[in-house]
Amino acid sequence: MELPFAESYKIKMVESIRKSTRSQREQWIKDAHFNLFNLKSDHVFIDLLTDSGTGAMSDKQWSAIMEGDESYAGARSYYKLKEAIEDITGFPYFLPTHQGRAAENVLFSSIIKAGDILPGNSHFDTTKGHIEFRKAHAVDCTIDAAADTTLELPFKGNMDLDKLENVLKKYPKEQIPCIVITVTNNTAGGQPVSMENIKGVSDLAKRYGVKVLIDSARFAENAYFIKTREKGYENKSIREIVREMFSYADFMTMSSKKDAIVNIGGFIGFRHEKDWISCQMYNIMFEGYITYGGMSGRDMNALAVGLYEGTEFDYLETRISQVAYLGHKLDEYGIPYQRPSGGHAIFLDAKKILTHVPKEQFIAQTLGVELYLESGVRAVEIGTLLADRDPDTRENRYPELELLRLAIPRRVYTNNHMDYIAAAVKNVFDRRESINKGYIITKEMPIMRHFTIELKPA
Repeated sequence: MELPFAESYKIKMVESIRKSTRSQREQWIKDAHFNLFNLKSDHVFIDLLTDSGTGAMSDKQWSAIMEGDESYAGARSYYKLKEAIEDITGFPYFLPTHQGRAAENVLFSSIIKAGDILPGNSHFDTTKGHIEFRKAHAVDCTIDAAADTTLELPFKGNMDLDKLENVLKKYPKEQIPCIVITVTNNTAGGQPVSMENIKGVSDLAKRYGVKVLIDSARFAENAYFIKTREKGYENKSIREIVREMFSYADFMTMSSKKDAIVNIGGFIGFRHEKDWISCQMYNIMFEGYITYGGMSGRDMNALAVGLYEGTEFDYLETRISQVAYLGHKLDEYGIPYQRPSGGHAIFLDAKKILTHVPKEQFIAQTLGVELYLESGVRAVEIGTLLADRDPDTRENRYPELELLRLAIPRRVYTNNHMDYIAAAVKNVFDRRESINKGYIITKEMPIMRHFTIELKPA
């Protein structure tokens, strides 16, 4: 008999989570102005809002915390982290930051000016926000197939190289500070990018004299997909694949709260000393000092360990298999989502589920509220709210995809929780014909509005 799959860890500590009644949830979501971000964690049963900083650290990571060096400058923890980053990514220079969007803030303050163009494969919310805040423009060059949630493609997060080259031809290189490759492609449904595609982007960038930035929050998960799906990489280790991925880039930004499995932390990796030096002033202004960057020594120690743990094949297989397990349960119920299942999340196709809700009333957000009311499960909208308004016209941008992301924290939930989530989604799906109204905005911020927006029923 073939042995069944089993998780590559055992549980050492547990945390209680609270169930609630529908009437309680109705009041809580009303008090939160129908914004799932505004809910108290105690009012959530299973929290799939994000996989960022919500994972469970290991015994080795907790042990490393106790050995953190809290010296302001030149701490041992900094050099331990520097060694780990260079070993795993190959980048010889780095600056620590307190999280990924801080890394973007530091780097973009140095390289972006008003009017610049940054092509990429579906810039995520904070990336696009930092670009547009600086009066620059994010240009989406993702493959068209990513917009069809029914297609089963191994690398659905890829850049369309023809689209990219058209941008590179249209604008002078001085107006393009970098090309942004996001791995995995979050906005497109947590879909991976192939090594062939990353190399193709790099080749184009060199031809046109433009630099490459890899948004690396889920770099290890992307490497896993390359190993398991791309010909020629099946016998390479995850770390060998990671080193090759980053060899095609000039910079990397990292939200360590994802694939390094820590609760806080980030960094920027640099290929060239000149770029590293040009960012140091902004790192000092925004984050702290260049050898801690808004992180404690304890945090840097935990991150150094997490980079190694996050690039272990057995861990990645366990993590990605759980996401796939949830996808298989949804398949049983006939529920549409971005196929194939992503590395960190399942993205429900809200347009195909709530066909009677007008796009102006935020279809994916409506699905998220209905899922919470049904079960206490909190997810997040990846749709019109997140797409924000056009910076020039101030009109809503309506993306091709209206997705509800079910982001699975790392090493936190069991497959029993996945069964519960799938059943809750099915219950909403079964009554989808009766859901014909969504929400309208009563209050919003000018950029990255979805975090704090207030809504009311339409």
